[in-house]
Amino acid sequence: MKGTKQIRREGRQLFRLCLVDGLLDASRVRQVVQQLLQSKRRGYVALLTEFQRLVRLDCEGHTAAVQCAAPLPADLESIVRARLENVYGPTINILFESRPELIGGMRVKVGSDVYDGSIKQGLAELEKRL
Repeated sequence: MKGTKQIRREGRQLFRLCLVDGLLDASRVRQVVQQLLQSKRRGYVALLTEFQRLVRLDCEGHTAAVQCAAPLPADLESIVRARLENVYGPTINILFESRPELIGGMRVKVGSDVYDGSIKQGLAELEKRL
């Protein structure tokens, strides 16, 4: 069995092969996965797992989840979209969803970045301080 360092190195190499102009190309990802599955070389399952992790992290980094207590009006939604595209680039996918449990405010998650301006979070912080 191959070592973890070697699997990670090879996973990164495969991931870099799938990048076109800095963006992940879905057809190349499919080709890499199909070739690995057909080759069934030693350690291919661990390599596929590492490759999947890298692809998932890249997808999460290019997707913004915007949660609000109530649906946003179209004008406010376009402002949020413009600001997120300004910070993260025009290739970001933005998903808007309603979450009544937030009580009010907005929560935005892009990859590992979380911007939480919801009333629920404010109450949780206040409770922590008391």
